[in-house]
Amino acid sequence: MAATVIIDIPNTTTGEVTKRIVQLRESNGVITMMRVLTLVVCTLDSSEAEDAIDAANDASREHPCRVVVLARGDRDAETRLDAQIRVGGDAGAAEVIVLRLQGELINHESSVVIPFLLPDTPVVAWWPRGAPEFPSKDSVGRLATRRITDATYAADPQATIKKRLNSYASGDTDLAWSRITYWRALLAAALDEPPYEPVESVLVSGLRDEPALDTLAGWLAIRLDCPVVRRSGALRVELHRPSVSVTIERPQNGRTATLTRTGDPDQRIALARRETRDCLAEELRRLDADEIYAEALAGIEKVTYE
Repeated sequence: MAATVIIDIPNTTTGEVTKRIVQLRESNGVITMMRVLTLVVCTLDSSEAEDAIDAANDASREHPCRVVVLARGDRDAETRLDAQIRVGGDAGAAEVIVLRLQGELINHESSVVIPFLLPDTPVVAWWPRGAPEFPSKDSVGRLATRRITDATYAADPQATIKKRLNSYASGDTDLAWSRITYWRALLAAALDEPPYEPVESVLVSGLRDEPALDTLAGWLAIRLDCPVVRRSGALRVELHRPSVSVTIERPQNGRTATLTRTGDPDQRIALARRETRDCLAEELRRLDADEIYAEALAGIEKVTYE
C-alpha cells in the first residue's frame, strides 16, 4: 500500500487549496473522476475530526469518495482557514480535505465547502455530533441529497431521537437507525415462522440513552400495530403471540445474543454492536429517501415508556 500523502496548508484560502489539489492530482495520479460522491463531515473540533476521518476512510473502501471535513474552532478567534490534504495509504479510497475554520468563517460553512464539491456527484452531509435541529435547513444540509445525524452522542439521546420526526425531510437518516439493522433482520426472520399468529405485545428493554432501541420500538409499533413498551433495563426484545413468545437478549457489551422461542432450544447468534464506520457505509449505499426510517420515527409516538 502506498504511503499516505499529507500536505498541510496553514492560513490559506479555498482557492489556494483547490490549486494544491490539482497539483497533487497531476503529480501523483490521483483520479478524482473515480469518486462516486462527496461526503461533507461537520465536526465540532479537530479531535472529533480524527475519529470521523477514520470512519469515513473505512467507509470509502466501499464507496470511493472525496471527504471534506469542516472542523469548527473558536468563533471568537481571528478569522482563519487552515487546511490539510490527505490521499493514499490510510486515507483508503478517499481524498480527504480537512478545513479548520476559525472566527467568522464558522458562520459561512457552505461557502467554504462549495469549491470542493465534486461536479455531477451526490453530496452527503454527516454530523457525527452536534447536528443542527433541522438538518435540511442547515447551510451545509441544503447542499446535500442525503443528511446523516447520530443521536447516540447527543446530550440527551432519547429526547433527540424523538425530535427527529419534527425535523424530518426526505434524505434524512440517523446512525441510531442503522445500528439496529441486524436486530430488525433477526426479528423479521423470527416472525416469519409458524405459528403465524398476530403479535399481541412487545417489550423493548435496554439502556435509556440508547436511541437505537427507540427507533427499534417505533419500527415494531408501526409494523406490528400492537402495544409496544420501551423500558430501561437489560438489553432484550420480547415478542408475545397467543401461543408463542420470542426473546432476543444480549449482554450490554456482549457480542453474542441468545434467541429463545417457546418450545424450542435456545439459539446463540453473533450480534455485536455495530461500529460507526459500518453504519456509515450502510447509509452511503442508498441516496434516496429512507421511508422506513421515517415510519419508525412516527412509530415512536405510539410507544409506551416505563
